[in-house]
Amino acid sequence: MDRVRKFGWFYFAGFIAVVAVGYVPQFHDPEGNLFGLFKLDLYDDSLHFFSGVWAGLAAWWSYPASRTYFRLFGPLYFADGVMGLFLGSGYLDFGIFLYGPIKESLYAHVFANLPHLVIGGLAIWIGYRLAKSPVSTTETAPA
Repeated sequence: MDRVRKFGWFYFAGFIAVVAVGYVPQFHDPEGNLFGLFKLDLYDDSLHFFSGVWAGLAAWWSYPASRTYFRLFGPLYFADGVMGLFLGSGYLDFGIFLYGPIKESLYAHVFANLPHLVIGGLAIWIGYRLAKSPVSTTETAPA
């Protein structure tokens, strides 16, 4: 299996783990904030879950599907992180539409959105640098 598809499986596992961690009470503070930073709601969980499922399906399906996942997902997720960094709400989870801009501490803005920036930035690198050349046709379809 090529590296791009392996990264797809890594993203699948990571996003499913993020959803699961949100349901572990020990990771919440008394106000219900995950790691003391932010609350995750059904929209956040849905975004993370479907991002992971999309990554897993693409990794299972083919190299071109995985490359397309990272090329589409990376810029969308990175831009969501930039928006969240400045406004406190992103667009992928409908936060900006539901709650508008959120004023919190710089600490909360940075640490709540840093994962989106890193994950999106890495996805851009995978989709456009690591996956810049196609693989052989024997690796394009699931077994």
